[in-house]
Amino acid sequence: MPNDRPTSRLEVESGSDYTVSFYLDFMNKRLRVDDYQGNVDAIYERIADVAKSHALTKVFIKSREQDWQSFLGKGCMLEGIYKGYFHGMDAYCMAFYYDLGRRSSDYWMEEDCILQQVLALSRKPVRPVIPEPFTLRLALPKDAEQLSQLYSQIFQTYPTPMNDPLYVAKTMQEGTIYYLVESQNELISAASAEINVTYANAEMTDCATLPAFRNKGLMRLLMHALEDELIARQITCTYSLSRALSFGMNAVFHQMGYGYYGRLTKNCDIYDKYEDMNLWAKTLIRP
Repeated sequence: MPNDRPTSRLEVESGSDYTVSFYLDFMNKRLRVDDYQGNVDAIYERIADVAKSHALTKVFIKSREQDWQSFLGKGCMLEGIYKGYFHGMDAYCMAFYYDLGRRSSDYWMEEDCILQQVLALSRKPVRPVIPEPFTLRLALPKDAEQLSQLYSQIFQTYPTPMNDPLYVAKTMQEGTIYYLVESQNELISAASAEINVTYANAEMTDCATLPAFRNKGLMRLLMHALEDELIARQITCTYSLSRALSFGMNAVFHQMGYGYYGRLTKNCDIYDKYEDMNLWAKTLIRP
C-alpha cells in the first residue's frame, strides 16, 4: 500500500570546498552518495554526520578512482566496482556501517557457493526467440497499475515502493524505461533500466517473473530489449545489483556477458530481510 512517509530524499549540499549529491534512503536505512566534487575529507565528515543524525546504519559512496584509497584510509571498505560508471571511468563502492548486525552477513559462504555455480555456466549472448504465446513490448504509463500488481505478488518487501502505481508512473516520467512480457494480455514478467543521463550509465533493475513462467528465458529477452534501447540512447554501460542468494538472476547476468565486481553486504531490504547484493556490470558502447 502507498505510504505517506517519505521513502527517500535526494539532497545536494555545497560547502566552501565541496559539493555532494546523496540519497537519504529511509526504507533501507542507508545513505547513498552518487556524485561529489571537491574536498574528500569534508565530504566524508559531512555525510557521516548526516547518516548519524537520521539513525541510518549503512553509508556507501560511489567514489572516483583517484579518491577510493582516501576513503579506504578513513575506515571505509571496498565492496564493489561499478565498471565504467563515470563516462567510462570506474566508480568504487566504498562503504561503512553504524551497526554490527548490518555489517555482518548471515549467508556469505552459501552465496559464494551460488556464485561459483553461476560462474561455471556457459555464456548465452545470442538473443532468444520470443516463445509462443508470449509478446514483448516497451511499457507505457498506462501499465503502471499492472506493474505495481506484479511486484506486489513477487516481493514481500522491496527496496523501493514498486507496489505503488503512482511511484511506478513517477519513475517512468523521470526516465526509467520498462519492458514487459505478456501472455494473452496478462503481465507475467518485467524489468527496467534506470538511466543516468549525466554519466551515460543505467541500472538494470526491477526484474520480476511470475513463478509459473520462470525458466523460459523471459528475463534474458527483457535484458536484450533493454540493452538495445540503451544503446540507441548512447548509454555506454549498465550494471545491476542481484540478490546474492538468487541463482536465477545472477545466472541471467553472467550469461548475458556481465562481469561480477563485488558483493554489497546487507545492502537493501528485499523479500523479508536485508540481503547481500552481487554487483554485475557490462560495457555496451566504448566511450
